[in-house]
Amino acid sequence: MHDATYTPPASLDSLRQRSLIVGLVGLAAAAAGAFINPGQFYHSYLLAFLFWLAAALGGLALTMLQHMSGGGWGVVLRRILEAAARTLPWMAVLFLPIAFGARELYPWTDAAKVATDHVLQEKAIYLNLPFFLARAALYFAIWIGLTWFLTRWSAEQDRTGNPAIAVKMQRMSAGGLVVYAVTMTLASIDWGMSLEPHWFSTMYGFLFIIGQALMGLSLAIIMARRLSREQPMLAVYKAGHFHDFGKLLFAFTMLWAYLSFSQFLIIWSANLPEEIPWYMHRMNHGWEAIGIGLMVCHFAVPLLVLLSRQSKRNPAILAAMALWLIAMRFLDLFYLIGPEAYPSGLDFSWMDVAAMVGLGGVWMTVFASNLKSRPLLPLGDPELASALQGPQH
Repeated sequence: MHDATYTPPASLDSLRQRSLIVGLVGLAAAAAGAFINPGQFYHSYLLAFLFWLAAALGGLALTMLQHMSGGGWGVVLRRILEAAARTLPWMAVLFLPIAFGARELYPWTDAAKVATDHVLQEKAIYLNLPFFLARAALYFAIWIGLTWFLTRWSAEQDRTGNPAIAVKMQRMSAGGLVVYAVTMTLASIDWGMSLEPHWFSTMYGFLFIIGQALMGLSLAIIMARRLSREQPMLAVYKAGHFHDFGKLLFAFTMLWAYLSFSQFLIIWSANLPEEIPWYMHRMNHGWEAIGIGLMVCHFAVPLLVLLSRQSKRNPAILAAMALWLIAMRFLDLFYLIGPEAYPSGLDFSWMDVAAMVGLGGVWMTVFASNLKSRPLLPLGDPELASALQGPQH
């Protein structure tokens, strides 16, 4: 039997409370680190910010993808994905330390370096602090605007059941996915690639986009597994649903591997002096262990697990694989931007942990509050009835 209201369980309150406590402790520790070593604090904070931003933007991108493609997989995950996307206003606030610490993070903010560097002078029309901050404000305005319209219409659809709203959300998502891809590509250049402003890659933004899809989907799978163990979702999630989640997780993982290898192959074979040093840095001084670890743990292990139909249909195994991939997303992000924080070789700071835990606790608190505020399924969606029956495979 299905509960027609799909009221969120009380367990979300305990998740919210625990997350808040953990987040405040982590933020307090990170703030203390800011006084001890400001440079390290800002690098650690940037790493944590990009990691949790991926969860929010992954939720938004997958929401738009589901509106475009349809399918029961997205109907039963939509409230989780929307709750993740609705954390974006808070992520905009959490961007402020990066804005204040830009001069500690980005070499192109140093006028003395720019004056002696021809490449930085040529890029100064784009890489300058006022334009950098203006672009960041524009990115968040667009992402928050897309989220606001889509979640507002989704709530209206719950109240009215008007089928025309589904068409509005589909149209908004069609343009929204294009705008998201463009803005996220530019944001990845601003916040990640410009840490090493001499280097460039046309695939860098796509790596962030696919990573965000993986992050958002992995978190949604873990939350779906958690909700499936109690009412009202106990009778909703079926093995077929998790099978669909697993196929999508497999597809995104293979796409990440393809893009990562393609970027390496193109840059390495071209042997250009302005591009090769980025990989040379990551193939020496201990960083090569991270690269090998990503090949094995972010590609080979998920490949072996997710090829199995039984693994994809088993909620416990799939949720464990999703948690594994979240850990790999951190490792991949650390590989992309970490060498700038540790130029002498592979290292790790306690502030990396403090910032990750602090921002993660805040993010999970807002996420749980968002998820608690609406029914766990889109009650007015025209595909809900078929989605509840489960995939026929």
